Amino acid sequence: MTQPPMTDPTRKHHSEGFPAQSQEQPGLTGEMTPTPDHGERTYQGSLDLSGRRALITGGDSGIGRAVAIAFAREGADVAIAHLPEEQEDADDTLRWVTESGAKGLSLPGDLLEEEYCADIVERTIAEFGGLDVLVLNAAYQKDREGVESLQTAEFDRVFRTNLYAPIFTARAAVPHLEPGASIIVTTSIQGFDPSPSLVDYAMTKAAQVAFVKALAEELGPRGIRVNGVAPGPIWTPLIPATGWDAERLATFGQDTPLGRAGQPAELAAAYVYLAGEGASYVSGAILPVTGGRGL
Repeated sequence: MTQPPMTDPTRKHHSEGFPAQSQEQPGLTGEMTPTPDHGERTYQGSLDLSGRRALITGGDSGIGRAVAIAFAREGADVAIAHLPEEQEDADDTLRWVTESGAKGLSLPGDLLEEEYCADIVERTIAEFGGLDVLVLNAAYQKDREGVESLQTAEFDRVFRTNLYAPIFTARAAVPHLEPGASIIVTTSIQGFDPSPSLVDYAMTKAAQVAFVKALAEELGPRGIRVNGVAPGPIWTPLIPATGWDAERLATFGQDTPLGRAGQPAELAAAYVYLAGEGASYVSGAILPVTGGRGL
């Protein structure tokens, strides 16, 4: 079999800074320059997840979209939870999912609502007949000028999105998971190497690491694996919606050993690995995809 040629990872994707741009939360893919690569044209599956049924929060864009596309091309049916205002992105993601021959399910709503977190689990199971892979990926972050100016409402939103929602969703899903099932949490390098301007976001990401390790310890005897992926700087709609100035965008990802920001497509294989049989003895792990920055 012909092997694909090796590529220089420093030049594989956009290696310059990013132009000045801003969006309101939630960020949308169509308003980004340049458009992120989610693997739409490049990810080639080998049916490693054939027959699996997956639910991905924040699956409409960014890392969630890349994972949805990869899972579908690996043979999994995919449900994506997203905000109603992200429906256009969600529809585009599901088009790629169904073109791969997999079933897709759109679940619009707000993860800040406890009832919705349980509902997306029930609706996924009703549609697909079960749930095998839960990806807790949705997140919220904003640039902070300092802790003294951090508003309580913003602090609450970050914690409810990044911590409460994963707990609520996992709590609803776990009773339905069979041995061999997998939970994957999108953590962050911020949980290990926090930036002052993302203090509340970094706090939640550090807590997610503890969540992964504690849940892996609890669910291991039941044959359910729990792991995390820790992205570094990745070009997703969350970035122009964070509130960074032109200088911050121009240098985004340039401080990594590989010298650039990552693309969502470059994380997809990590999630496929953790969801599949190749990782059957991997639980409680945090897999870094950081361009060389250490955890």
